[in-house]
Amino acid sequence: MKLKDTFITYTATGEHTMVATEGFSGIVRSNKTAAFIIETLKKPTTQEQIVDAMEAKYDAPREILEKDVAAVLEKLRSIGAIED
Repeated sequence: MKLKDTFITYTATGEHTMVATEGFSGIVRSNKTAAFIIETLKKPTTQEQIVDAMEAKYDAPREILEKDVAAVLEKLRSIGAIED
């Protein structure tokens, strides 16, 4: 899976933001965890690879990371931001 090219991300004043150039109408503001997941999706990856990357970066139980990743991916899919 991968973030669709029609979604652009940027960080300004410490806030990660994503906007769509077509389709979805709105702005997505992300916390640091969601921003990490979104940035990881800029290259083709799998859900398991994202969890692995988060486990290497954050000191949190894998089960919690798996739930967090699944929740963010579900929201991104709901706005059509991910190519599976």
